[in-house]
Amino acid sequence: MPKVTFTCALQRFLPVASSQVEGATIADALAEVFAENPLLRGYVLDDQGALRRHVVVYVKGGAAVGRVKLADPVAASDEVFVFQALSGG
Repeated sequence: MPKVTFTCALQRFLPVASSQVEGATIADALAEVFAENPLLRGYVLDDQGALRRHVVVYVKGGAAVGRVKLADPVAASDEVFVFQALSGG
């Protein structure tokens, strides 16, 4: 089962532990996490279900290609990292 991990930047708003989830795609894996922690969805996805502008997901050492459908495949041994970019000056 893929493991989904959230960075500290997201965890300061809403505590969420890494979790092993079912899923064949990033969207599937995130849906499992959001089922357990529905408030987290609004920090990661916009109202259309796409990644928010300052959120990026990494899997297999690279950024997810599909920011809208999140259809990138994940294998049982993969770790999905969800980052929230920090901005400002």
